[in-house]
Amino acid sequence: MVKTVITPRKNIYSLPIPAHYIGKTLEVLLYSSDEFLENKAPSDKKPSDFFSTLDLSEGQKFQDYVANARLEWNRNI
Repeated sequence: MVKTVITPRKNIYSLPIPAHYIGKTLEVLLYSSDEFLENKAPSDKKPSDFFSTLDLSEGQKFQDYVANARLEWNRNI
């Protein structure tokens, strides 16, 4: 894996590719580091605001799934 930090001076950047990556599918991700520093406004919603967002059958399926998952925590592996 190659990770680098750049500060481009133009809207074009030449990216050197290491020899062992030639012929492979590569993923290039481009973002500004300050994008992650933006403060998101906290939600003013409370858990009770989400009451009745699932119908009864969906809620029961979810409760069954959670109950089974909790049982798996205690099993001997």
